[in-house]
Amino acid sequence: MSDASSNQAPNPKPRGWTVVAAGLLLLALALVVIYTSGRAFFSPLALVVVAAIGLAALLLQLRLRTDLRTPVRAPLWLNVLGLAFAIAAVFADRLHLTAFWMLITALGAVVCFGISGVVVLHALRTRR
Repeated sequence: MSDASSNQAPNPKPRGWTVVAAGLLLLALALVVIYTSGRAFFSPLALVVVAAIGLAALLLQLRLRTDLRTPVRAPLWLNVLGLAFAIAAVFADRLHLTAFWMLITALGAVVCFGISGVVVLHALRTRR
């Protein structure tokens, strides 16, 4: 009888806020996909938007997790640099600068957001 009670799984933790946050981020991605023409997905700015939404999803998950003993922080300087690159990419597109500068700034933003996400995910995996 004691073996049966010891094999029972502990009560699962409620995941209400994480499910709501995941749903809102999926909604944001769906709106980007629905209201964007197929030609626009070849634009580097579309990559910047998707990378920014992905980083926002990761940072929101980090904020909503309550099972972390020590806080995990994203590198602020890298996120600010990525944001600066993203803004520069938008201005390069709107001011009709050369495609080279728009590609470089968009690539810089995506790389900064990607590295920031990898740093956070690595920190989360090592703290398990």
